[in-house]
Amino acid sequence: MNPQIKTFPATKFIGKNLSFTYSDYRAFELWSGFMSRRKEILNAIGTDLYNIQINPADFDFKPDTPFIKWAAVPVSNFDVVPEGMESLEIPEGLYAVFTYKGDQTQAASFFKAIYTEWLPASGYVLDTCPQFEILSDKYKPNDPNSEETIWIPVMK
Repeated sequence: MNPQIKTFPATKFIGKNLSFTYSDYRAFELWSGFMSRRKEILNAIGTDLYNIQINPADFDFKPDTPFIKWAAVPVSNFDVVPEGMESLEIPEGLYAVFTYKGDQTQAASFFKAIYTEWLPASGYVLDTCPQFEILSDKYKPNDPNSEETIWIPVMK
């Protein structure tokens, strides 16, 4: 597990969000509602989708700890935000960037390895910026050849 350490530039997003927990994981509901309306976002940059997670400062990864999940796309500005959607800006930050290949059934164990194995041994600590996954054209739900990049906020 050898991530690249990269600076992510400040970026604007438009999308939908829900607050939930790992024990009440409602990502399908979030993404279904977003994907049916994403073409309404007229100022999108590119075709990549962003699965963004905003954790509370004291996030403990326990099943009942709430967090906010976004389904979003990067945009050039916030001039037109479709009704029922919201805007979000992620500030510039340092990230450990991992490539995950495989279907979603193994993703939880990959994330667990990042947080329980790589991070403690890395010399970095978790930062408070949002974590996110970039879902490019290589991302295919439920496909063993699917690929996405995972961006974990870190600091020295």
